[in-house]
Formats: sequence, C-alpha cells, structure tokens
Amino acid sequence: MSSSLVEFKKKELPKRVLNIGIALLIAGLIIVIAGYVTDPVRTAFNNILGLTFLISIGVGSLFFVAVEYLSGAVWSTPFRRVGEFLSSSIIYLPILIIPLLLNVDKVFHWTHPIPTDKLVQSKAPYLNVNFFIIRVLVFWLIWLAFYYFIINNSRRQDQTKDQYLTKKNIKLSAVFMPFFAITITFTAIDWLMSLEPHWFSTIFGVYYFSGTVLAALAAGTIIIVLLNERGYFVKGIRKDNYYSLGALLFAFTNFWAYIAFSQFLLIWYANLPEETYWFLARWNGGWKYVSVGLIFIRFVIPYVGLLSQPSKSNPKRLLLMSCVILFAHYYDLYWLAMPTLSKNETAFGWIELGFPILIAGLIILIFVNKIKKENLVPVGDPKLKRGIDFKL
Repeated sequence: MSSSLVEFKKKELPKRVLNIGIALLIAGLIIVIAGYVTDPVRTAFNNILGLTFLISIGVGSLFFVAVEYLSGAVWSTPFRRVGEFLSSSIIYLPILIIPLLLNVDKVFHWTHPIPTDKLVQSKAPYLNVNFFIIRVLVFWLIWLAFYYFIINNSRRQDQTKDQYLTKKNIKLSAVFMPFFAITITFTAIDWLMSLEPHWFSTIFGVYYFSGTVLAALAAGTIIIVLLNERGYFVKGIRKDNYYSLGALLFAFTNFWAYIAFSQFLLIWYANLPEETYWFLARWNGGWKYVSVGLIFIRFVIPYVGLLSQPSKSNPKRLLLMSCVILFAHYYDLYWLAMPTLSKNETAFGWIELGFPILIAGLIILIFVNKIKKENLVPVGDPKLKRGIDFKL
C-alpha cells in the first residue's frame, strides 16, 4: 500500500515534555542513589519492583506487537508504533538489573542458605548466584534480539513499503511466543517468587503474565489516548478502535482476577503449611489493609469502570482506568515482594518513590527521542488503511 493513501504529518512533542522527562529521570536517580546509600536492602527490594514493572511494560508491549502480527488484527495497526516504542525500554533494563546483581545477597536469602535448611539446599542447582546471573543475561538477550528484528522490519517497511516484511514479522512473532512464555515465567520465579524460596505455587508465572499484559496494555492506552486526542495520529481514528482497547483492558482485568482467585483458592483448599504461610504473611499487621486494597484497586474499580459498553470507547474513561490499572500493577508487585522485607508493617516512604519516578522519566524520554526520529504511525504497513477505516 502506498503511504499516499494515508494522510499523516509527523509532529514533534512540545519541548516541555522533554523537560518533564529529564526532571523526572534526574529526580528518580537522585532518590535511588540516596536510597542505596542510606538503606541498600530496602532500596534493593524497591529495585525489584521497578525492574519487574519495566519488564512488564517493555516485554509486554513487544508481546502485543507480536500478537497483532500473528492475529492479523487491523484495528490496532494505526497505534502499533506506540507498542514498538514502549518495547524499546527493553534496551534500558540493565540500568535496573546491574544494581540488583551487585546486591543480590541482600534480598535473596537462598544466596547464603542455612545448612540445616534441606528444602533450600535441594533447590541449590537452580537457585545459585552464577546460574541466576546467566538466566538474567540470557533472558535479556532473547528479548533484545526479538525486539531488534521485529521492530527493525517495521521501521524498514516505512521506507520500502515491502509487504514481505510483514510476513517475516509474522514468522518471527510465532517463534517469539514460546520464548516469551518461558522467559516471563522464569522471570517471575527468579525475581519475585524466589524471595520466599520455601513457597510453592504452580500458577505464579501465569499470575505475573496476566499483570504484565494488563500493564503494557494500560501504558499503551494512556499514550494512545493522550496523543490521539491531540492530533498526533492519522485522521479518521474511530471510537471503534478505542472500544477494542477498552474491551481488552476489561477482558484481561477479569483474567487477572480469575488467575489470582484460582491461586488463592487452590492453596486455601489444600491447606498445606508450605503454601499457606505466604498468604498468612500478607494478612499480618498493616498488610491485611494492603491485601484488601489490592482487590479493589486491581479488580473492582477497573471492572466497574469498564463494564458498560460506552465506557470502553470513552477516551476520558479509558485514560482514567488505564492510570488505575498501571498504578495497580505496581501496587500488586509491592504486595508480592515487600512483605519479605517487612513482615508485620508496611514499608512506605521516600525510597519507594524513586523507581516509579525514574521509570516515568525514562519512558517519556524514550518517546520524545523516538517520535523525533521515527514515524508515530507505520505508514508502510499494508493493513494501515483498513485499521483507520475499522468498524465493529
């Protein structure tokens, strides 16, 4: 399809957006560095939250790009470049990985197991520092390789208009899917589940996957709505495109609730001490309020907010619910990890603000840089015109 069939004028973001990104990045770095100086253990735990959150945004966005190619979806084509831009955060994951690897012994007690702890000793072939570092490096390289090849083909298509590049990306996406499933599962096990190496859950990888998909979709929706309402996309974007975003957010909100409840129900019903203690720890002291809050913030609010059909195509409602869902994912990660650090009382202070601010600044700067250098719309994609004309 010739790009002349689609009216698209490239626009740069206002300079104030760049300034906001720089300010947030610097402020986040200052807080993180101060945290590592004053309380390295607590900061390392927050580092895990930041890393697993950024993985959700970056790798989850690449997952959605691959899903579009595999499914042949057209409604998302005008917006696909947003997912591509977000997935470029994969490149910057070492910013959060390296400090954690330098402090791995401060958060994972399997790095110095008690000789009498037979259970942790039995997991030593998997839970050891050298193999842990190898897995982290290999997973990042896998994500980076698929990001490079899939996104590079999409960029090249803007200039060449070669439809064969779409076919290549379909094949690459098919290969990526099993790698995505394996790496995202073991990422959840390594960074979150192994904080409590005595705990068992066969569904934890799917739990993190459901949150990852929701977070990536919510982050993309926020950016899509903000940019589209300000005229940065092609003309003619319909409410039907918005509705598809809202329907996906609603569907995966329900999917997360199903997986979360299934995990809880199975452990509650079996009533095995090696499984129940993990949930009991999240019902001690102030954590019971966090646990109750998770139900409302993670499920009830977005469920009610996106339940009606009009709400799924209302840009203001989509923007609000996406912000809630994105916040809820970080809240969820906090609920998963921080009880290991603070058993009875919740830990929240200035240290907890560092990584969210840092990540927000990083993503803003990524977008400013990408929009300056690349098209916000995949003008060479043969599905673009059908995506603009999409009707339910």
